[in-house]
Amino acid sequence: MGQLTTHILDTSAGIPASDVVINLYRRDGTSSTHIKSTKTNTDGRCDKPLLSEEEFDEGCYELEFIVNDYFEAKNINCPFLKDVIIRFSISEKSENYHVPLLISPYSYSTYRGS
Repeated sequence: MGQLTTHILDTSAGIPASDVVINLYRRDGTSSTHIKSTKTNTDGRCDKPLLSEEEFDEGCYELEFIVNDYFEAKNINCPFLKDVIIRFSISEKSENYHVPLLISPYSYSTYRGS
């Protein structure tokens, strides 16, 4: 059985992004259902997988990262990014899905990690 994980790195400072609020949603057509909210720890990771075991299922999901609050807490003016939303699909329940986020005040990048 697979699981969904994430972590956030602040590439502008070269550090993990801690205390970032993450909201997870399941998408069904044009509607979204909130599954859970969490925050990153000092390593920029969540303490538990976002989805695992019975929760982990095939389908379309969204991760919403509230990056504006993170930058404001660091006294960094971030007039461009307020939040980052990544929509992705889980197509294999037996695989792990890791969705890293690399952020700076003016850009972000993501990929499917391992």
